[in-house]
Amino acid sequence: MNHISPLAKIGKNVEIGNYNIIGDDAVIGDNVKIENFCILKGKVVIGNGTVIKSYVELREDTIIGEDCIIDSRVSSSGNCKIGNRVVLRYDSIIARGVEIDDDTYVCPRVMTNNLNTTNVQVGGAKIGKNCFIGTNAVIQHGIIIGDNVVIGSMAFVNKSCDADSLYMGIPAVKKEKKS
Repeated sequence: MNHISPLAKIGKNVEIGNYNIIGDDAVIGDNVKIENFCILKGKVVIGNGTVIKSYVELREDTIIGEDCIIDSRVSSSGNCKIGNRVVLRYDSIIARGVEIDDDTYVCPRVMTNNLNTTNVQVGGAKIGKNCFIGTNAVIQHGIIIGDNVVIGSMAFVNKSCDADSLYMGIPAVKKEKKS
C-alpha cells in the first residue's frame, strides 16, 4: 500500500513499488522507477529515466536529474541538486545544500556535511562533473570539488579540491596521478 498525494505530478510509464510515501509537491518524470519503502517529502523533483531503489528518503527541495541511480538507503537532507547520470550508492548521506554535477559516481556510505564545528549551517559541498567519490569518504561543508576529481576511499575532505586531480588520506591531500 502506498500513500501518493493526488497533488503529486507523475509522468508516463512510472513504476512505483510498495509502501512508498510521495508528498504533495513531488514531480516525477517519465520512465522513472521507484522501488519500495521510499519517502519523497515536500518539493522533490525526479528527472526522466531515474531509478530510486528501496528505503530512500528525499526531503524538501531535492532535485535529481535524468537517468540517475539512487541506491538503497540513500538520504538527502533537502535543498540538494543532483545532476544527470549521477550514481549515488547505498547508505550515502547528501547534506542540505550539496550539489553534485553530471556523470559523478558516489560510492557506498559517503557522508557529506553542511555544519561547521559550532553547528552552524554553512552550506554543503559542490562536487563537479565526472567525479568519483570513494567508499566511506567524508566531505565537509562548503568546499568545492572540481571536475574530474577522484576522492579515495575513506578520505576526509576538508579543503577544496582542484579539477583533474586525485585526493586521498585523512585529511585528504592531492596525490600525483600515475599514467
